[in-house]
Amino acid sequence: MVADGRLHGIFTPNIVPLDDRGNIHETELRRYVDWLISHGVHGLYPNGSTGEFLRFTAEERRRIIRITAEQAAGRVPILAGAAEANVRETLAACDYYAGLGVRAVAIVSPFYYRLSPDNVYAYFREIGRNAPVDVTLYNIPMFASPIDVATIRRLAEECPRVIAIKDSSGDVSQMLRMIEAVRPVRPDFTFLTGWDSVLLPMLLIGCDGGTNATSGVVPELTRRLYDLTRAGRLDEARRVQARVTRWFDAMLAGGDFPEGFRVGVGVRGFRTGAGRTPLSTSHGQRLAELGKVLRGLLVEDQLNETAIVLDGDQISRIVESVVAALGRG
Repeated sequence: MVADGRLHGIFTPNIVPLDDRGNIHETELRRYVDWLISHGVHGLYPNGSTGEFLRFTAEERRRIIRITAEQAAGRVPILAGAAEANVRETLAACDYYAGLGVRAVAIVSPFYYRLSPDNVYAYFREIGRNAPVDVTLYNIPMFASPIDVATIRRLAEECPRVIAIKDSSGDVSQMLRMIEAVRPVRPDFTFLTGWDSVLLPMLLIGCDGGTNATSGVVPELTRRLYDLTRAGRLDEARRVQARVTRWFDAMLAGGDFPEGFRVGVGVRGFRTGAGRTPLSTSHGQRLAELGKVLRGLLVEDQLNETAIVLDGDQISRIVESVVAALGRG
């Protein structure tokens, strides 16, 4: 969703369904995209942390964006994760995604090697000055070099292509500092939060929306939270925030990230497959228990509707029964 020159709303950092061989399950990914859009997400954010971008090859990452863009077909904007290991490969990804018509790319701050603030600035300046598509800074300090407020403002002032920041620190006071520093010089700049349990307060202090993993499991709740907050119905919004937080906490604590969210998508009726990282027996048991907890939350929140999954044998049996019934008629 784009309004007033800024991105708005909930962009879903969707997981990637895998088949029994661990390959991208294209049919299921397309079905998942359709389901998310039909359930009210404002945009899609493939190749994010929840989408396990580091566990796919560069070729697979491009395929994920291509499939998502094709299936979305312009119905919602796409914020494409374009982080690669260096500037040259990142810009090549930006070129490719621009050709697919994505609204913007999201680029995580340099990871593994911790950089000083001046080199974080130099890294994003190089991208911001050469990318053929709008750029969202991705601040996730638990995994990558942090992007400080001074650097964000400097990039916003100097690079028109840098249009937004997605912050996954969950720090409300830090987000407020960012907004106060950048909005006066870039009124069109977008602020997105990636921490689901503080979506309500983040919206209240001026965030434009969020990239929230929970929206990939219960998009009905995150969309309702956004709408209620924007409408000023804060008592209702607080109650929905509590429900979103309950889901978020369960999936975050139920397994190594993002395995809990993969279980959550499975509970909604999708064949997500096993992730690409081998899991211990005890961890698999934890995820099985999480599935039971999440099914209970579906009932409590009256979100019983799931995406129906039929395998080939089931479809054949249904067709045979229909044909038999028609023959009897």
